[in-house]
Amino acid sequence: MRVLVLNGWAAHERAWDLCGFVKDPGARMVSYVEQMDGVAEKALDDMGSAVVVGWSMGGSRALALACSRPKRIKGLVLVAATARMMEAPNWKGMSDRRLKALEVGLKATHGEGFFGAPEGRPNPYMMDTDEHLQRGLDYLKDTDLRIELIDLLASGKARFPVRIFQSERDGIVRPENAHFLETVFPGAKVEMVPGGEHALPIMIPEKIDAAVREMS
Repeated sequence: MRVLVLNGWAAHERAWDLCGFVKDPGARMVSYVEQMDGVAEKALDDMGSAVVVGWSMGGSRALALACSRPKRIKGLVLVAATARMMEAPNWKGMSDRRLKALEVGLKATHGEGFFGAPEGRPNPYMMDTDEHLQRGLDYLKDTDLRIELIDLLASGKARFPVRIFQSERDGIVRPENAHFLETVFPGAKVEMVPGGEHALPIMIPEKIDAAVREMS
């Protein structure tokens, strides 16, 4: 089973410890730093085709791969995925103040429970260098994939199955992202998860695991 996992901003690979598919020999995980260095594209090209799983910032990169390499996508699992980081209303983008709050919060807690990871679950976040954190924040601030995704829909090339998982009150990746993605992928199965938890790989690992295996 070939699976390409694209991790979230500042996320540790342990965020996926509860998902069984990541332990399969054909699974490859790409960190957020590697994503900014073009490793995700190379990895997918090397694999030939794969189920692509993207969480948060990694979900943004997964959407970019769907646009640039739709024939290589065997299935797409989007977990709190963002076409554009935003503050409501009107997709106006994340303010510098909000982005700074994310950075300060991560550093102040050293990644431990920054997004409210429940006790007994793996810590999904990690500290990284200031340079990498800033690069990630710049990526989140500048990325807007809405036009590319609308073009993908019009092209008819998105012929792969899509699953979307999104918390109903996620304050990091807003639910509007999932509603927009429903219009891009009309046949997608969408699950809105109760609550505001962002770290869905540690909250609903069995559901993500089942979605991946259905596509493999």
